[in-house]
Amino acid sequence: MNTFDILFYNIFTYFKPKFKQKSNSIAIAYISVLQCSLLMLLGVFFARFFNQMNMSTMSAEKAWTLFVLASGFVFFKNWIQYTGKKRMMIHTRMNKRSNWKYNIWLLLLLPIIVLGLTFILFQAT
Repeated sequence: MNTFDILFYNIFTYFKPKFKQKSNSIAIAYISVLQCSLLMLLGVFFARFFNQMNMSTMSAEKAWTLFVLASGFVFFKNWIQYTGKKRMMIHTRMNKRSNWKYNIWLLLLLPIIVLGLTFILFQAT
């Protein structure tokens, strides 16, 4: 089990009593947005790093196209991964360990914080 599985289960269990059927979709959307924001942060970091090193790697238009394609892949991968047997395996493993609880407000603010860092890094010259 990796960190994203633990975060998925925490979001899933938080929304399960309130939104019964939609809790899985909410947790998948959360994990996908978090992974895409981390992907964007890495992309902006490497773009700025390569710019400082005076390397011409790819244009901004191609980079955005690559990001959109990678984001689509991330959403599809998470949809396939967390709707099948993997979610049941995560559920049984997490029931054995009850010490993997995170603060829900920190989890919900995590993608916003990552996007804020991305924006700051994007504006830096």
